[in-house]
Amino acid sequence: MSTTESESTTPPVPGGPPPAPAAPAPRPAPVSTPAGEFLSASDQVKRRALRKMKAIATGALGLMAVIFVIAFLLEDRYPWLGYVRAMAEAGMVGALADWFAVTALFRRPLGLPIPHTAIIPTRKDAIGSSLSEFVATNFLSETVVREKLAGFSVAKRIGEYLARPESAERVTAELASAVRGISTVLSDDQVADLLESMARRKIAETKIGPPLGRISAEVFARGDHHPFVDMVAERCYEWIRDNYTAVSRVVSQRAPSWSPRFLDDMVADRIYNEVLTFARAVKDDPQHQLRQSLDTFLSEFAQDLQHDEATIERAESIKDQVVGNTEVRSLAASAWQSVKESLLRAAEDPDSPLRRSVVQGLLGFGRRLQEDPDLTAKVDGWVADVAGYVARNHARNITGIIDDTVARWDGEATSRKIELQVGRDLQFIRINGTVVGALAGLVIYTFAQLVLT
Repeated sequence: MSTTESESTTPPVPGGPPPAPAAPAPRPAPVSTPAGEFLSASDQVKRRALRKMKAIATGALGLMAVIFVIAFLLEDRYPWLGYVRAMAEAGMVGALADWFAVTALFRRPLGLPIPHTAIIPTRKDAIGSSLSEFVATNFLSETVVREKLAGFSVAKRIGEYLARPESAERVTAELASAVRGISTVLSDDQVADLLESMARRKIAETKIGPPLGRISAEVFARGDHHPFVDMVAERCYEWIRDNYTAVSRVVSQRAPSWSPRFLDDMVADRIYNEVLTFARAVKDDPQHQLRQSLDTFLSEFAQDLQHDEATIERAESIKDQVVGNTEVRSLAASAWQSVKESLLRAAEDPDSPLRRSVVQGLLGFGRRLQEDPDLTAKVDGWVADVAGYVARNHARNITGIIDDTVARWDGEATSRKIELQVGRDLQFIRINGTVVGALAGLVIYTFAQLVLT
């Protein structure tokens, strides 16, 4: 035993360090064939098995040839060897015939230009097209797809998967990764341009007056504008109360030059007090005449926005000015940037409210798919309809990948690929041909000896 082997089988010393784990066996590296093709590890195994079966089948042919020669040479001395000769002769014929048949699939036997040989290299495109048509007809037909889907409930399987917390977490994580990927691919300027164009087009297509008038009429009818009016009235009163100098200056500036100063001051005081009293009354009295006049005006304006063409046109003009403002793009870019940053923060944080909401939503949807038969049937119906539509209209397009792939293959390379996959099994045809031919020859020779002689 070598030192390496003894070290690998030595038991660990009690109390000592644990033995190092055995290194995993290295995976076989791909190898190249003389034709320059690379074979994977599994293909290498198949190639060795193919060579072995070819050797066995060829050996059976050689054995029949040796037996035939021996029997032929000794048949005069030992007449019973005629049976052996006939058996070996028929075995050789069967072996050669099946060798020819198997070889003719992949190449020309002995390189001879025999018609209808090398079938796969010369007819690979037709074979690929036939295979594609076969798959489309027998595996992707609408009837087959619907029958397959009817055998199990897609909705229940999805529900069972989503109802597990770890599955919902995984789906949410994948969605978060998709959000990060999309945000990386999308250009901020492109998104801003898209949002801007969408907003401009949508606003341009819609007359703003009538809908704005309807909303305003509802707001004014309910009195929802009164808090705003209260705030404006209070601010006006406070400004007048705290700005006596500004009010008196206006009076002084409008007074005639010949008016005495004390008279101007008296008039200013009088006007200021009247204005302040009026502002206080508007602020304190919800039923003040000015407030009622304002309500009437707003109600009439809301109706004009809906029905008066002149008012509608003025609203459209204002809308066009707003839409044409350069700030619209800045607003779109700012909105996208805010949404993007919020989504990225939520996607990065597994405990963010958004991700928690998505997880809970998926869990709830999974439970509904399991417990609600109506929803389950509806989802199954959608899946069947979609799959049926795809199978009915696009089956041949899907299987067209077979045509395209086979068409790109070299004929000889295609032959070698297919032979590598099924050639080992085909060698059994040669072996069976040898055995069956030998038995048939023995039976025929025996029948001829017993019946015809």
